[in-house]
Amino acid sequence: MLEIGQIVEGKVTGLTGFGAFVSLPEGKSGMVHISEVSNVFVKDIKDHLAEGQDVKVKIIGISPEGKISLSIKKAMEAPKEPPRPKRSRSRTPNVWQGQPERQSSENMSFEDMMARFKQISDDKQTDLKHARETKHGGGYSRRGGRGGN
Repeated sequence: MLEIGQIVEGKVTGLTGFGAFVSLPEGKSGMVHISEVSNVFVKDIKDHLAEGQDVKVKIIGISPEGKISLSIKKAMEAPKEPPRPKRSRSRTPNVWQGQPERQSSENMSFEDMMARFKQISDDKQTDLKHARETKHGGGYSRRGGRGGN
């Protein structure tokens, strides 16, 4: 008996613009939607499948009417991702942001989190204002405000 989650062998019996029909064991048939053919975008299903081709499919749904939904990409082994380099979690300040590594917010009250957010925001605004004034000579432009004209 075919069940959801089961991986079975089948044969492609027909191709359409929206998917492929596959004959299954027990004289049943199901459909693989075009989005379930490959882990990459499929523009034309004929670039990935051909009639008569043997395929391994995973049963992902069976409707009350008995229609069987299949997936080829879910029947494949998940692609192995390259291992990510591990970052050290040192307690040194984060130089890029100018802020020490922040403690987890799990143990903080809402008021404490808001106060911390406000302090960080104020510090950033002060830094930006200082950088802007330094870049423009510390005063207003000649067009308005201080300065000679």
